[in-house]
Amino acid sequence: MGEQQMFDGRPVLQFRTGSDRRTFLKWAGLVGVGAGFVAGGLLGAPTAAQAAEIKRDVKAAAKAGGDVDILNYALTLEYLESDFYATGLAKGFLSGRELELVTPIGDHEKQHVEAVTAAVKALGGTPVEKPKITYPDGTFASRDSFLKTASAFEELGVTAYHGQVPLVQSTDILAAAASIAGVESRHAAVIASLIGGEPFPNPIEKHADMSTVLAAVKPLIS
Repeated sequence: MGEQQMFDGRPVLQFRTGSDRRTFLKWAGLVGVGAGFVAGGLLGAPTAAQAAEIKRDVKAAAKAGGDVDILNYALTLEYLESDFYATGLAKGFLSGRELELVTPIGDHEKQHVEAVTAAVKALGGTPVEKPKITYPDGTFASRDSFLKTASAFEELGVTAYHGQVPLVQSTDILAAAASIAGVESRHAAVIASLIGGEPFPNPIEKHADMSTVLAAVKPLIS
C-alpha cells in the first residue's frame, strides 16, 4: 500500500531532534507507513548498502524500542492527521451533511493524540514532540483536494495501526491500538463515500511489510 503518493510524494514533517526522526523512520520502515513524509533525507530508491543499513536499524528498533517507540511512531502520525483536519476544516469548504460527518473525524484525531500521549506517559516514556508540518501548495486548494487527501490519509491510518498490532507487547496497549484502528476504518469508509470511492475495498485490512516499503522508500536517514 505504501505512501499512496500523498502530498504529491513531498515530505511534510520536520522533527526537532535527530533521535525523534530516526525513531520514526525505523518504525515506518518496519510497519511500512510514513517514511516518505520526512524531510531532510535522500530521494530515490535505496542502494544495496543503504537498504542493508535500514534493515539493521529496523531490527534493532524492534528489539530494543518496544511499545514506547511504537506509540511515539503512532503519535507522530496522529499529530499529522489532527493538524491536517484542523487546517482543512478551517478552510470552510464543507457544509451540511459533509460538515456534520467530517467535523467529528477531526475531533477524534485530536482525542487520539491525547490518548496516545497518555499511553506513552503511562509506560514511563516521553511523548515525541509534534514535528513542524509544512503542506505542499494545493493540499487545501478545494473541497476535492482536501477530501481526496483525507481519504488517502484514513487508509494510511488503518494500514499503520494494523501494521503495529503484531509488534505490540502490552495487552493493554494492543487493545487500545485495535480500538483506534477500528475508528480509523470507520473514518476511511465515511470519507470514501463522500468522494464516490469504495467504503470497504477489502474483506481483510492490509498492512505493508518491510520488503514492500524498502522497495519504494524515498527519504532515507542522512
